[in-house]
Amino acid sequence: MGLREWEFGGVLLSPFLIYVLVALALTAGLRLLVHATPLARWIWHEALFDAALFVCVLYLVVRLMGLL
Repeated sequence: MGLREWEFGGVLLSPFLIYVLVALALTAGLRLLVHATPLARWIWHEALFDAALFVCVLYLVVRLMGLL
C-alpha cells in the first residue's frame, strides 16, 4: 500500500492519519483489557504507560499495513 495519499470526497488524506486512528482504537481496547486484569497494579505511571503503549501499537500498525 505504501504511504500514498487517499482521496476522500475531494480531500487528500494521509494514510498515517488512518494508521493513528486504528492505533488509537487498538490502544483503547488494550488499555481496557489491562485495567480489567491484575496487571494494572504494576503500572507505575499511567500516562507514561498509555503513551508507550500507543507508540508500540502505532509501530505495529504501520509495519503491518505496510506489508499489505
